[in-house]
Amino acid sequence: MRGAAAEAQAQRHLEAAGLRLIARNWRCRGGELDLVMRDRDTLVFVEVRSRARSDYGSALETIDARKQARLTLAARSFLNQHPEHAARPARFDVVALDGAADQPQTLDWLRAAFDAE
Repeated sequence: MRGAAAEAQAQRHLEAAGLRLIARNWRCRGGELDLVMRDRDTLVFVEVRSRARSDYGSALETIDARKQARLTLAARSFLNQHPEHAARPARFDVVALDGAADQPQTLDWLRAAFDAE
């Protein structure tokens, strides 16, 4: 599944669970945030990962320490540019989609997948 389609599927899933979209594909010098959403009063930075094949691990396993650091940096930049959200509690979630687009896929939503360093 291509990135945009995976992000759209993840967004639909999260919105069905009650989250509200704030930004999609928000970019800054340090990286990109796939989805920024609100879960009640909590600001949620969502990384969407998709893997058609598991030869080199699942989609969830691709979130390494370096990727977490880049997401943390992007989240800090987002909060600097959007101070209206700075006082909110925040968390990092991952939505992982595994399987080819033409076959049944598994969607895993890992809330609070990692902490900001």
